[in-house]
Amino acid sequence: MPDGGKPTVRSRRLGAALRRYRHAAKMDQAQAAEVIAASAAKISRMESGHVSCRVIDVRLLMAAYGETEREKVARYEELAKTSKRRGWWLEHAAHLRSDYLDHISLEDDATYIREWQPVMFPGLLQISAYAKASIEAGLGYVAPERIEKLMQVREGRQAKVSEGGATYAAIVWEPVIAHPLVDDGIHREQLAHILEVGKRKNVTIQVLPFTAGAKAAMTSAFASFSFDSEPTVEAVTLDNLRGTSVLEGADDLTAYANAFDQLRSAALAPEASARLIRAALRSSKEDTS
Repeated sequence: MPDGGKPTVRSRRLGAALRRYRHAAKMDQAQAAEVIAASAAKISRMESGHVSCRVIDVRLLMAAYGETEREKVARYEELAKTSKRRGWWLEHAAHLRSDYLDHISLEDDATYIREWQPVMFPGLLQISAYAKASIEAGLGYVAPERIEKLMQVREGRQAKVSEGGATYAAIVWEPVIAHPLVDDGIHREQLAHILEVGKRKNVTIQVLPFTAGAKAAMTSAFASFSFDSEPTVEAVTLDNLRGTSVLEGADDLTAYANAFDQLRSAALAPEASARLIRAALRSSKEDTS
């Protein structure tokens, strides 16, 4: 991100963290500016993510704010180093919305990813045939060459989970299992894939049953992300008709962390979820025999 340019997800995350620490230390921007021999305006732009943070500035500010735990300081120093880093997904940037790029950047950095999906299987779990059929059935025409690019990006995203780069928990509503949105054969392949992926140590898949009632309507689909050794929610993305929104406010993060906890409590345990998926797969096969 060039100074004065559009903030990146990483620069916003770093800026938000610095602002939280400054508030906790009860320092104003002018006092923080004295620590790094800068202006209050620069502190403001650092905290909004509009200017890059030097590693030394992060180190000095964190010390001034009273953070002495080396692991936490190193984490934010790393964000300063990588705020301009070019991710693998940017080679596809011409075919992707900027908000989708933000979502991928969050996924790529995350140590914990949690997802609620009441309509379809999450993108991180979709087989290629299911993903392609979903895109083709969506609102509006998508050119074949763009579909191919979107498929490549989805495969790249899935490496984060398949290679164990993050702990991943997904909750899907039972209609996603019971009522195919795509061709029956593709749906069966997808169900079989879900059962295999659910065996990985870093993956937990749960089904929210019909009997959960109104719980399924408490919120639309969302994903939450954590970037530390602890699963504290630090960013949330919401899909909507016009794109993807990124939430980073403290109240929003708390609300969605609580929503996921409620959904997880109401969902079937992973073993019971797997049994339900296996039963749906058997039933689908019997219907075609």
